[in-house]
Amino acid sequence: MAVAVEIPKEYGYVVLVLVLYCFLNIWMSFQVGKARKKYKVFYPTMYAIESENKDAKLFNCVQRGHQNSLETMPVFFATILIGGFQHPLIATGLGLLYTVGRFFYFKGYSTGIPDNRLKLGGIYFLGMFGLVLCTASFGIHLLL
Repeated sequence: MAVAVEIPKEYGYVVLVLVLYCFLNIWMSFQVGKARKKYKVFYPTMYAIESENKDAKLFNCVQRGHQNSLETMPVFFATILIGGFQHPLIATGLGLLYTVGRFFYFKGYSTGIPDNRLKLGGIYFLGMFGLVLCTASFGIHLLL
């Protein structure tokens, strides 16, 4: 038995939040590039070594902030796109919360004090958890 899914007009907001996150990710990659120049960490080196670079921790925090965002991006994309079919406005709000949280996560991490990533950045967890619930709700809706 097949199930038809109608894409609501409001789904456009979901797509726009995804585009916003793409721009955030591009901005973060530029910040890593600037940190490479500033702290003299050249390609293909992924992380600086403290015994070779006095600013290794500062660079590594910038790099880790971006890398962590890349690591969680597939789950964010999947949950906002799938959960947004049934709950486009809720998914949009949660996606914005996630995106703003990831911005502050990166900014906090980039201070060179890793614990700063969670001061405001921790709000991204709420966005992610809500998107997982939206996606689960959509899956259950398909089965009923």
